[in-house]
Amino acid sequence: MLVRENLEQWEKEYLSEYACHSVDSKGRSREEEQCDIRTVFQRDRDRIIHCKSFRRLKDKTQVFLTPEGDHYRTRLTHTLEVSQNARTIAKALRLNEDLVEAIALGHDLGHTPFGHAGERALDRVCPLGFEHNAQSVRTVELFEKDGHGLNLTYEVKDGILNHQTKGIPSTLEGKIVRFSDKIAYIHHDMDDAIRGGILKEEDIPKEIGDVIGYTCGQRLDHFIHDIVSTSHGKDYILMSEPVAEAMSKLRQFMFENVYTNPKAKGEEGKAEMLIEILYDYHMKHKDKLPKDMLALTEQGEPLERIVCDYISAMTDRFAIAKFEEIYMPIAWHG
Repeated sequence: MLVRENLEQWEKEYLSEYACHSVDSKGRSREEEQCDIRTVFQRDRDRIIHCKSFRRLKDKTQVFLTPEGDHYRTRLTHTLEVSQNARTIAKALRLNEDLVEAIALGHDLGHTPFGHAGERALDRVCPLGFEHNAQSVRTVELFEKDGHGLNLTYEVKDGILNHQTKGIPSTLEGKIVRFSDKIAYIHHDMDDAIRGGILKEEDIPKEIGDVIGYTCGQRLDHFIHDIVSTSHGKDYILMSEPVAEAMSKLRQFMFENVYTNPKAKGEEGKAEMLIEILYDYHMKHKDKLPKDMLALTEQGEPLERIVCDYISAMTDRFAIAKFEEIYMPIAWHG
């Protein structure tokens, strides 16, 4: 069968001249035999979907800690929304949709429990620092498949590492995911804030609404259309200046009214304290770390980094259960 070869040929004939073609990938850290029906980026996407760290995202906080209701976003649903936005943009621009999907699905695999509160706590207590984008790459390289890693392509790992604002992905597909991540969290965090009674649609300042819309759906549609129209036929991914400015103002509005709102974030201090306590405990009791992680310290990995590896991989529920196991009398456990 020549299924993969036909797909690679289709990419050459159909995709934009600025797309990253599967056949031109810089490859993997370890060479391996090609799949006969999937391109390298399709294989990366499938490996991510089937890995344990992807499944754990369903029990990790996006913004709202333990919300009352079934419809608030988790880190997993955030990831799926990023992927959907990115694929829509990539398809419209004739860029590599498989690469975009793989990067999007993997971009938050190293995220901490309790959302950015957990990330702040680890970054504060670990002298080596902590950033979830770098941790995502570390997760797929060191901890999946019993320590063998997923052996992803260079382009996918590059997109995961550089999905935050300060990063500069080497492919247009990676740049699409970087935009899509911001679009997704602004969109769904606003939607969840309205659902939680923290905001109302009419709270959106007129200077923002007049440019990108007054409903969540209008704004999402406007962001995606603007990126497509501004970037079409070009070797860059950008928003138009008015829309980029409106997005920046909306993000600032969200920080002032949601991300620092006591109703939404009032419990975060407790979550940060829990993470800091778990870090301190495992630094003092490294024998309580999983054996495979402890073995890495014997290979020269700093204990501080390994403790971050362990804690960042926890789900919200596991982190709480671990805290209770260590510090609460057995008779108190519910």
